[in-house]
Amino acid sequence: MTTPNQGEETFISHLIELRDRLVKASIGIAIMCIGLMIWPGPAHIYDIIAEPMIKALPVGSKMIATGVVAPFLVPMKVTLVIAIILALPWVLYQLWAFVAPGLYAHEKRLIAPLVISSSVLFMSGVAFCYFLVFGRVFQFIAEFSPTSIAVTPDIENYLDFVMSMCLAFGATFEVPVVVVILVRMGLVSVAKLKEIRPYAVVGAFVIAAIVTPPDAVSMFSLAIPMCLLFELGLLVAPMFVRISTAPEEKA
Repeated sequence: MTTPNQGEETFISHLIELRDRLVKASIGIAIMCIGLMIWPGPAHIYDIIAEPMIKALPVGSKMIATGVVAPFLVPMKVTLVIAIILALPWVLYQLWAFVAPGLYAHEKRLIAPLVISSSVLFMSGVAFCYFLVFGRVFQFIAEFSPTSIAVTPDIENYLDFVMSMCLAFGATFEVPVVVVILVRMGLVSVAKLKEIRPYAVVGAFVIAAIVTPPDAVSMFSLAIPMCLLFELGLLVAPMFVRISTAPEEKA
């Protein structure tokens, strides 16, 4: 029987463990951020992020900075965000290491693949947005811009737009993970998900219309991958359920 003092000591030990994991995750992000500041440097990183927009602007055009310290702060913010994305596997590993001691062996077989797949899918969503979506979206907007308007985007507004788009694509690329978790927790079956597939497709287009700019290119660029990833989740969910089910549950 656990005494009140033992329960309090256990709770405190969990808090200490959580603190240590958060510190290690923060150190990983800090190391990645320092490394990026050394090479290639915040200014060059922002130039890379801005490249899709610059290509869509008229030749010789540049972005503007309306704030006094914006040319310094904005590249630093970009560097920090990139560092967090690159350090995501390490951060998720710390989260997994914190919860792993309380899991059964069959549950651990599920957590590790989910941590890896979550990192890969989020980074894939960000990469998909940068390499395949931005160029088409900015070109589409530039073609509709009146010739009487000089397009000179502000670097802070551009950063907000890029970060929101990357976050939206990174988050929506987690659809297979969400499907797997829902099925494994028994909240919904694969058969039921297949049954509501038409509603999922409509939902994907609604979400894409909300989180992307008001143009068809970006909406379809997000909605179609969401639908395909939903189908991927339906394929892999049964496999995850099998490998993470305890022997007594199978019996």
